[in-house]
Amino acid sequence: MPMPPFPTDWLARQARYRPDAPALTWQVTGEQLSFAELNSRGEALAAAFTERFELVKGDRVAILAPNSLAHVLLFVAAQKAGWILVPLNARLTAPELQHMVDDTAPRLFVSTDALTDVTDALTFEGPRLSCGAIEQQATAEGLAFEGLRLEADDPLLILYTSGTTGRPKGALYTHGMCFYNAVNTVQRLHLTGADVSFNAAPFHHTGGWNVLLTPFLLQGGHTLLLDGFDADLLLPLCDEAGITILWGVPTMLKLMADSDAFADASLDSVRYAIVGGEAMPAPLIHTWQDKGVPIRQGFGMTEVGPNCFSLPERDALRKIGSIGLPNFLIDTRVVDANGQDVSADTVGELLLRGPVVTPGYRQNPEGTAAAFDGAWFRTGDLVRRDDEGYFYVAGRKKELYISGGENVYPAEVEAVLHAHEQIREAAVVGVPDDRWGETGLAFVVAAPAPSPEALIAFCRERLAAYKVPQHVRFVDALPKNHSGKIDKQVLRARAEAALSSS
Repeated sequence: MPMPPFPTDWLARQARYRPDAPALTWQVTGEQLSFAELNSRGEALAAAFTERFELVKGDRVAILAPNSLAHVLLFVAAQKAGWILVPLNARLTAPELQHMVDDTAPRLFVSTDALTDVTDALTFEGPRLSCGAIEQQATAEGLAFEGLRLEADDPLLILYTSGTTGRPKGALYTHGMCFYNAVNTVQRLHLTGADVSFNAAPFHHTGGWNVLLTPFLLQGGHTLLLDGFDADLLLPLCDEAGITILWGVPTMLKLMADSDAFADASLDSVRYAIVGGEAMPAPLIHTWQDKGVPIRQGFGMTEVGPNCFSLPERDALRKIGSIGLPNFLIDTRVVDANGQDVSADTVGELLLRGPVVTPGYRQNPEGTAAAFDGAWFRTGDLVRRDDEGYFYVAGRKKELYISGGENVYPAEVEAVLHAHEQIREAAVVGVPDDRWGETGLAFVVAAPAPSPEALIAFCRERLAAYKVPQHVRFVDALPKNHSGKIDKQVLRARAEAALSSS
């Protein structure tokens, strides 16, 4: 007996279940779309572009723009028509983007008028449309679309990794991944149709789609879509709109905590805040906890989920620094350099398995093969698991350095630095050392700055000698990549330059 089609057209179903409930508010204009309205606009777009451009299942549609309503409309249409959406980073240069355009060979290219100089420099022969044209076409009346039969392993998105080593790779994100990530998220975060959240994360990043937007589309929640992150705007919006869940990287929550609007915001409606991307410093967790907002640390990546781990809010203080427990549909292993499973409280590489794992990278069989050990995805992240099953990130496998024959995990050293009351941010990289092979260099943002000697002494009281950084550089800010994470590649280059000139 043939299997029924996989449930990819979520909005058609939500239009039946909760037609008048708010699905999306585009905060730039204040326009609010119900589930029925979002569904009808997606249908109109799917019908129009199937007829006008003869788009078929599997065709790529690229979009280059800051967050926009057009992104979501194209996503809804792609869930119906089987196109593959390729969201591109609007901060990249034309040469950087050209690689992605060549890699995906889109049939249609959508962009904002503000990026005309960049798009004009791209070599692309197909039709081009503006984000405004997408929004206008989606409101056309009299256009009906009969959805296609789509399967779980049909691609829905191509999301490019940050490319910290070599060129970015296009991770395939399937309809099945999207569905099971949403199920995972709803189950572990206890999401309901009454939940309200925002999305300020860029759509070229998996977080922009899959931390809360797609789970909300599946569960029936209301998303406030912003064109960018603004702490001063978001804090009063929490009270005005009754936001129930906050989320972001630690930098975002720090900017909110530092905002003058933080003291005035009641945040009474907020159930908890989700933090991912990197560990949140303990003092910042306490700041939010004192405001009545528990912190749920999470963990994931473009190629898996991305919602793979979650720390229950009840454990926010008891398990500070932990990413929590694996989500419902995630299997885990922690292995040593020989691929053998390690015991509790031993650092090893994290492997993940489940229906939320990518099938691989577009047109990159070598990269795909290197990323897998059988059915297990090799994350490249070093973790340890305590005796209660809670996971902690020790760092990236490539960030580990060896000092005097001992492994040093920068995340552990950074956690100690963050405990210093004068330190606002800190990042540690390994640098060459004539005596020990390698040692640590700490980049620190502090106000006021202690002396390097005092900071090293602070670390000596809390760390084994081989873990204590031997070099300290005070900086005004740490470089961040497009995901909001500290860019260790940039810091390593700065460290090399600083030491070579000293």
